[in-house]
Amino acid sequence: MMKIKQFIRCMSIILLIGVAISAIMLFLFCRKEEDISLFQQKIALLRQSVLTDDVELEIGVNPAGSTGCAVFISVCDGSERASVYTGTGNSLTEAWDAAVMRTEKALKRNGLDPRWVKADVVFLSEVVPTQEISYALQASRKEFFRYGIALDSDFRTALLEAELNGARIYDYDNDAIDLSMLNAYLKKSGRKALSTLPEEYILFQCLGWLCDEENEIHALSVSGLDYGRRQVEILDGNYAKKLILDASAFLENQVRVDGSFVYGVYPQFDDEIEGYNIVRHASTIWSLICRYRLAPDDELEKKVNKTIEYMLDSLLFDAHEVAYLYEKKDNEIKLGGCGIAVVALTEYMDVFQTEKYKDVCIALGKGILSMLDQESGTYYHVLNGNFTRKEEFRTVYYDGEATFALCRLYGLTGDPVWLDAAQSAVEHFIEADYTQYKDHWVAYSMNEITKYITDRPEYYTFALENAQKNLQEISRRDTTYHTYLELLMSTFEIYDRMIENGGSAEGFDLWTFLKTIYTRASRQLNGFFYPEYAMYMENPQRILNSFMVRHDGYRVRIDDVQHNIGGYYLYCVNYEKLVRYGMLVCAGLYE
Repeated sequence: MMKIKQFIRCMSIILLIGVAISAIMLFLFCRKEEDISLFQQKIALLRQSVLTDDVELEIGVNPAGSTGCAVFISVCDGSERASVYTGTGNSLTEAWDAAVMRTEKALKRNGLDPRWVKADVVFLSEVVPTQEISYALQASRKEFFRYGIALDSDFRTALLEAELNGARIYDYDNDAIDLSMLNAYLKKSGRKALSTLPEEYILFQCLGWLCDEENEIHALSVSGLDYGRRQVEILDGNYAKKLILDASAFLENQVRVDGSFVYGVYPQFDDEIEGYNIVRHASTIWSLICRYRLAPDDELEKKVNKTIEYMLDSLLFDAHEVAYLYEKKDNEIKLGGCGIAVVALTEYMDVFQTEKYKDVCIALGKGILSMLDQESGTYYHVLNGNFTRKEEFRTVYYDGEATFALCRLYGLTGDPVWLDAAQSAVEHFIEADYTQYKDHWVAYSMNEITKYITDRPEYYTFALENAQKNLQEISRRDTTYHTYLELLMSTFEIYDRMIENGGSAEGFDLWTFLKTIYTRASRQLNGFFYPEYAMYMENPQRILNSFMVRHDGYRVRIDDVQHNIGGYYLYCVNYEKLVRYGMLVCAGLYE
C-alpha cells in the first residue's frame, strides 16, 4: 500500500513538472511568435524606406563589388549587443529578402526581442590591401575610422563599422585588425572563427535606417563625422530640450544611495571607470539644477538634495571657519572644486528661492580668496588636506571656475569684496590673454561679471575675442568637444546683453559666430548615445541617451554628460534670440 502511495505521489510530481514545462514552453513559443510578429512589423516599415527607386539609384550597380548588393539587418533588445545578419544578391530586393530571411530564422531560434531594428545597405565598396587599412587606422582618431570590412568577396564574413569600433576590433594602437577580438566577436555571434586574416579586404559604407521602439523610422546620415547618426532637419530649442531631459534622466539614474554618482563607464565592454572627482560631482549637480529649471520634478529635487549632501560631507573648515571642497582620495583641496561648489549651491538657491546654503557659500568664497593674490589677479591652485600649499598651477580651468564663483557670490550677497576680487582676476585674464586657452569657464565668468560691471568696454571686447579669435578652430574641430558650445553660448549671452543695452560690437563677425554655434550644436549630436550607436555596445540600455567621447573608447563620464547639458541648456533658452539674430540663415538652413 505504501509503495502504491509513493508511486502515485511520484507520478503527481512528474505530472506537475510536465505541466510546468509545457506552460514554460508555451510561454516561450508565444513570446517568440510575438517577437517575430513585432520584427515583421518593423521590417515592413523599413522596407518602405529601403526598397525605393531613389535608394536603388543612389547605390548604383553592384555597390558591393562582385557579390552585387549587400544588406545588413541589426536587431537589439537593449540589454545586450545587437545581433547582425547579412544578405547578398544580384539586386537590392534579392539581398534584402536574403537578409530578412536569415534574421527571421535566427529570431525563431533565439527569441530576441526586436526593440530596435536597423537596416544597412552597402552603397560603396573598394578592395584594399592590408597595408592600406593600417595607414588609414594610423591617420584616424580612435573609433573614427568609419568603414565596414568584408573579409571575403562574397560578404560571408562582413562587419559594419559600428560592430568593428563597438567591439574594439579595430586596433588603433597597433594600426591593425585585432584577430583575437574579431574571433571573440564572431564566436559570440555564432560564426566561424578565422585562423588568419586575409591579405586584402573590402572596405564599404552603408545607407542606414533605424526603426525604434515606437516604430518610428529614422534615416541615418552618410556624411563624414555624422555617419551612422540619425538625420536631424533643424536642431531647434525643443530638440535641445529633449536632449537635456533624456541626458539628465541618465544622470539621475547614476545617483547612488549615498548621494554619489556612478562616475562613468567604458561601454564597449561595460567597464566602470574607477576613481572619483568631487569637482566633477559638483558640476554635475549644477547641470541637474539647470534641467530642473526646464521641467520641475519632485523626484529630481530629492536626488539633487541627496547629491548636495554628499558634496557638503566633503567640505573642510579651517580654524577660522574658512571652507574648502576636499578631494579625499588625493588628500587635496582644488581651487576649481571650491568654485564649482559655489556655482552649484547658488544655482540651487536661486531656483528654489532659499538662502539655505548662503553661509556655506560665503565660507567657500573665503577659501577661494585665500588662494587668490588680489594684487596680481593670479590664483594658487591646489592645497594639501591640512591647508598647506601643494601645487601652484594644475589647470587653467580653475581660474575661470573660481572667478565665476566670486561673481555668483556678489550676486548672492551684494558685498563688493567678491566683485573686487573677481575684477582683479579678470584684469589678469585680459593682461595674460586668456583667449589663447579657448576656455569655457572664462566665458562663464565674463558672462557673469558683465551683468554687474557695464562700464568697462574692455571686458566686452575681451569676452567677444575669447570666441572670435578661436572661431576657425572651434568650427573645424572634428570631435564633439562639448565645452565649445558652452563657450559660444555664454559669449552669445554677453553679446546679446551688450546690444540690448545699446552697445556696439564693431569688428565682431556675427555671421561666422552664429554659424559656428549651429555647427557645434549639430556636431555634439554625434556624441549623443542614440540607439543606433548604443545598440553595438555591450550593455546598450545602460548608456542609452547619455553623451559619450567617441575617441576615448566611447567614454561616458558624469562630466561629459554635464558639459553637454550645459551647452544645450544655454542653446535651448536662447534659441528664439539666436533665430532672430539670423542663426538659421547663417547656417544655410534658410535663405
